[in-house]
Amino acid sequence: MKTRKDRGLDFLIDKLTNSVENALTGDSFSTEVSLINSNDLKTITKKNGWNFDWKKELKDPQREVYKLTITNNLSIVQGLVSLEIKDNHIYMHLLESALFNRGKGKVYLGVPGNLVAFACRLSFQRGFEGNVSFLSKSQLVGHYEETLGAFHFGGRVMIIETNSALKLINKYFKNI
Repeated sequence: MKTRKDRGLDFLIDKLTNSVENALTGDSFSTEVSLINSNDLKTITKKNGWNFDWKKELKDPQREVYKLTITNNLSIVQGLVSLEIKDNHIYMHLLESALFNRGKGKVYLGVPGNLVAFACRLSFQRGFEGNVSFLSKSQLVGHYEETLGAFHFGGRVMIIETNSALKLINKYFKNI
């Protein structure tokens, strides 16, 4: 079996919102995070602007791939995250916003933050006290420390610990 090189995550936290926020109007929309299925993958392709091979992620038995959707519009995927349940924490392998949620003309703010908060919530649900880790691109270490409250463990390893996880969860999942 081929091993994958972990290049590090390079998502940007544009804004910590209460759910997702329309970039033009400022209106907030409630969201849902659920496991992706093979039917969703028909539109999640490089041709449609996705950078990663999400089919490959879904096939990996150690990983769980989740999609973020707006509650009243479940057919349009706003972002994706690939997570692995480790012995004492959740590990984020990949995180990606849909093409229309990247760059200056993005439709919604808060997609990456929402997915990271979900990983933290899942960590609590699995008994890991909110602990989440991931590899960062080196130039984004400071960004993740500032926006997510992540701790730089060394090298490119970032860890979100209990207190920072709770802040993110309370921001995105107030009603849960």
